[in-house]
Amino acid sequence: MKAWQYTGDHAPIQQNEIPEPTPSPTQVIIDVKAAGLCHSDVMYMETGDRAMPFLPMTQGHENAGVISAIGADVVGFAVGEVVGVCSSGVQPPLGMFTPGGFADRLAADYRDLARVPDGLDLSLAALATDAGMTSYHAMIKAGGAKAGMKVGVIGFGGLGQIGARAAVLAGAEVHVAEMKEDVWPIARAAGVVDCVKDASEWAADAEGNPLGGADFDLIVDYAGFDTTQKALNAVKRGGTVVQVGLGKPTFTVITPTLLGRTLIGSLGGTVEDIEEVFALMAEGEITPVYEEIAFDEIGAGLERLKNNQVTGRLVARFGD
Repeated sequence: MKAWQYTGDHAPIQQNEIPEPTPSPTQVIIDVKAAGLCHSDVMYMETGDRAMPFLPMTQGHENAGVISAIGADVVGFAVGEVVGVCSSGVQPPLGMFTPGGFADRLAADYRDLARVPDGLDLSLAALATDAGMTSYHAMIKAGGAKAGMKVGVIGFGGLGQIGARAAVLAGAEVHVAEMKEDVWPIARAAGVVDCVKDASEWAADAEGNPLGGADFDLIVDYAGFDTTQKALNAVKRGGTVVQVGLGKPTFTVITPTLLGRTLIGSLGGTVEDIEEVFALMAEGEITPVYEEIAFDEIGAGLERLKNNQVTGRLVARFGD
């Protein structure tokens, strides 16, 4: 079967012919129909040589498709069911430590499967497994966004657009910091109150001088470049900053701005998170912007992600 694999030495991902997977007792085989592309895939190629247990590695960790075979110990699922899968705590991360879904077929542990509601487009189902799960978990479960809160979202990309909308649905007053002004109309259409180019504007006076603390209850940073300190500057005492984005491998913060505030990291989520996002998507409450590409375009798509040339998410559709 065909698969897009990272082969090592920081080389671009390449398409290879590989053997078909067989399920372990707790695995199912999924005929992949849709696979989301993620900045993490690009990061994996930058760190893979020292982190991946073997090479070449089939990438792709946002996947949706149809179960075509099941292992002996699988319970609750049957051949023919439509599911989404992203490593959510049972199987090691797909595409990094175990083969992912940039391939015709994928082996996945049944405990990492989320049932796709009837009528939900499989492109949405695929991107919801990671972009949806990660953004939703950070905003709703880790951050606790709810009615009456003033919430900031840094980065209105593939994750930020879902996280912002989840906060709006929770009843929060949501503000966005996003450099790309062309996506501001999308943010406002999602219910966002206001958009600024830089999160530093949230904690500055009329002359641009930092105030050392504004009135946000919660800020979720989906960017992670030079943004964490700006979030801490803007969140009030007793407030929370949730760090999701990994735009830079390291960052520094001014120690006093941590006092009286909470800074936490949020990574991934649970099958329950995925299914909650599925439900909101099926109801039309979350409608993220995405672009579909063909299986043969995955390599070029990852280059576009690397070069910041994508609005929303990219999803490869194949196997239909």
